Amino acid sequence: MAETLQGKVVLITGGAKRVGAAICRRLHAAGASLLVHYRSSALEARALQVELNALRADSVALAQADLLKVSAAAQLVKAALKQFGRLDAVVNNASSFFGTAVGEITEEVWDDLIGTNLKAPLFLAQAAAPELRKSHGCIVNIIDIHAELPMKNHAVYTAAKGGLLALTRALARDLGPEVRVNGIAPGTILWPDDDTWRDEVSRQRIISQTALKRIGEPDDIAKAVQFLVAEAPYITGQVLAVDGGRSVSL
Repeated sequence: MAETLQGKVVLITGGAKRVGAAICRRLHAAGASLLVHYRSSALEARALQVELNALRADSVALAQADLLKVSAAAQLVKAALKQFGRLDAVVNNASSFFGTAVGEITEEVWDDLIGTNLKAPLFLAQAAAPELRKSHGCIVNIIDIHAELPMKNHAVYTAAKGGLLALTRALARDLGPEVRVNGIAPGTILWPDDDTWRDEVSRQRIISQTALKRIGEPDDIAKAVQFLVAEAPYITGQVLAVDGGRSVSL
């Protein structure tokens, strides 16, 4: 892979596993140094760090933080600067995902879903903005096609991702011209870790609603992130659906 990001530093939230780890591997292969944030996936984060540092020494650092705390944003930016001396891109990938039936929504689940999916990306963008302006860098927010196509019993998650979609466009205006801000809206890439859609009938129903009649791969999202970070200097304020055509098939 051409090292289109050689000399660049990227902060990736929720980068220890699943789609986040795929983003880390692809941006690292493109030459970037990484600050990988994790909350509780310490074992996965350390394994990924060992894997990537074996390919290029001292190119990956880790930072543990609870993104529900506003102070975590500044701490992550400081960690990137301490380790690498600069910051060129932020990928807001960390996300909570679970259902919330109306009538059972609590303040706790509101704080969790809004906090990880909307509040944290906002405060991290704000904390990173001075450094990103210096480097003429960018932000990529991982949104969801369901920000605009609500799932039943996911009102709070939908509101959070819908807010992140709007935030992406607002930040593109507020942080331009120095900083580009874009989003990626995945469709079905990996099945959830919990019991949601675990039965084969539900999975096949979702796949049947996708134009390409299959789910995607984590690297499909990673490739889109690399494009927006490294190969899209005149794109900002946009949200790219990577969903196999599901958003046009429902």
